[in-house]
Amino acid sequence: MGIDSRLAHRVPAGSNLGAMKNPRSLLLPVAAAVVVVVAIVLLLVNLARPGTPGDLSPEAGFARDMGVHHAQAVEMSFAVRDESTDDGVRTLAYDIITTQSAQRGMFIGWLQQWDLSQASSVKPMTWMAGHGHAAAAGVTAGVTPGVMPGMATADEMRQLADAKGQAAEVLFLQLMIRHHEGGVEMAKGALELAERPEVRNLAQHIVDGQTAEIDLMKEMLATRGAQPLPSILK
Repeated sequence: MGIDSRLAHRVPAGSNLGAMKNPRSLLLPVAAAVVVVVAIVLLLVNLARPGTPGDLSPEAGFARDMGVHHAQAVEMSFAVRDESTDDGVRTLAYDIITTQSAQRGMFIGWLQQWDLSQASSVKPMTWMAGHGHAAAAGVTAGVTPGVMPGMATADEMRQLADAKGQAAEVLFLQLMIRHHEGGVEMAKGALELAERPEVRNLAQHIVDGQTAEIDLMKEMLATRGAQPLPSILK
């Protein structure tokens, strides 16, 4: 009896000898099943994810308005950083410039991703007005369409540009505390109204970061014998 004949007697009928010789063939059905499961999971995630924000959505309004709000903070920070010789003030100004410039880039990117224009004919803050958010956030006055909270006036920006030495530092800290209070108010509005997770995550980051900076700036004002401007928050 030859070798092939003896093997034929030892291999049970119906055995897949080819699969035994090639274990990779056994993995193919498993891999295919994994692919199907992953595809189902991704489909469910996409179905659960909020849809693309519209032009009048809280997400779009927040991105546009906070982008403008951040732009002024960056301008104010450059003004004091060029004037001050205090390491603490210059470091704070640098942190605001870098952080808020990066966040502005995210706002611009979101609007592009959502196929929305960077500007709108709708008044600023319309996305927050009429939602009853002001009372919930502890804001002294209601949100007014067209007015972004905490923004410095044109006259205040000129005063900051003209200020020198410690006077520039004090005015910057006073204006930026109020500016941050407005930013925190807007971010809390986004947390309450927005559905997109990336918007909510950044809004929470803004609340946390700017609240901490408000505390720091109050301490810096105290060391200079100055007080913050009246708060726009309760």
